[in-house]
Amino acid sequence: MITHIVLMKFADSANRDEAKTRLETLGTQIPEIKTLHVGLDVVGSEVSYDLALTTTHDSVEDLKAYQANPDHVEFGGWLRPLLTSRVVVDYDN
Repeated sequence: MITHIVLMKFADSANRDEAKTRLETLGTQIPEIKTLHVGLDVVGSEVSYDLALTTTHDSVEDLKAYQANPDHVEFGGWLRPLLTSRVVVDYDN
């Protein structure tokens, strides 16, 4: 099982709610996603990121298929200009 974690910081935090909704929709559209959890930061400290995404996948190949999925690519095109920072980690459970 592969876990994929992404932390995102938005230039305008008003965009985080729409990003959360769009990500939750992706979770129902892409079969290579086994689980998907999206959370919005509730503390708001200067070191906090705005949104956390955690997905799980059966294999690295499934993670790569998710990342190449046209719906994911389209979402990324919408999202990237809205972010000031993003960090990612993928690990094998």
